Amino acid sequence: MDISILIVTRSRPKELEITLNKLLNILDLSQNEVLILIDGCNETQHLIPKYDWVQWTFLEKSIGASPARNILYKKAKGTIFIGLDDDAHPISANFIAQVEDTFLQNPNVGIIAFQEIKGLFETDNTALETRENQILKYQTTDFIGCGFAIKNSIYNKTRGFPVWIDIYGEESCLSLEVLDLGFEILYNNEIIVNHRVDRKQRLAQGRNYFRFEKQLKNTIYYYLVYYPKPVFKIIKLLFHNFKKYALTDKKCFVIFFKSICEALNNIPKVLKFRQPVSNETIQKITSLRGLKY
Repeated sequence: MDISILIVTRSRPKELEITLNKLLNILDLSQNEVLILIDGCNETQHLIPKYDWVQWTFLEKSIGASPARNILYKKAKGTIFIGLDDDAHPISANFIAQVEDTFLQNPNVGIIAFQEIKGLFETDNTALETRENQILKYQTTDFIGCGFAIKNSIYNKTRGFPVWIDIYGEESCLSLEVLDLGFEILYNNEIIVNHRVDRKQRLAQGRNYFRFEKQLKNTIYYYLVYYPKPVFKIIKLLFHNFKKYALTDKKCFVIFFKSICEALNNIPKVLKFRQPVSNETIQKITSLRGLKY
């Protein structure tokens, strides 16, 4: 297999079906494979017989996006893994060839970060009209989980997506391990996915308390696992979140202290995965250009 398309899904069968129909139009199934893991949701099972060209994995109980990816990626056989969200699909011309050519032309690149266009559009061409006009390719520190590619050979040199967090932050963990191996992450805005999120609805919803809680805890774990000296970074993280969120929102205030208590309780479990990266890698990520979200 040349390419493995990998998707973890939960409770969004309509969105997943749109993505699968889009993929069927661009893939050569004799050379490319699609693997989907259903993370503990029964309402998606009816799609399994309808899309018999997909390799399905079904979990009775949800384990979270990152552990689910860890399971799914072990099943893939492609030379290149392409990760998509269930509500994201490729919209750039010659998408597969673009991914392959980018790796071919940049042998030290381990991960390609795609351009993400958020929003609901009538057509893919309408979405493309909103893209950046300037071609941008640069080394960066991270990738967005809704659209990226990683070489199989490099993914298997890492520990894969972490099993010690569930969702939000898993991309940063894999990115840091790839950079610590000496490989690069390349942002290429010529490779584009449409992340079909309703931006007006998200703005109307206001602050995402669920995301706030998960990201705070998982960033604490991230520093504990990967940083040679994590204490200062954790203190700085807590101070920033307390000042910016907990002091300005009563619900964030409660979540802030709840998250700290849960993180403290989980420290013994998380420390089992501790494997600090080199100081050179830490210095490298401070010098690289951040990813545009």
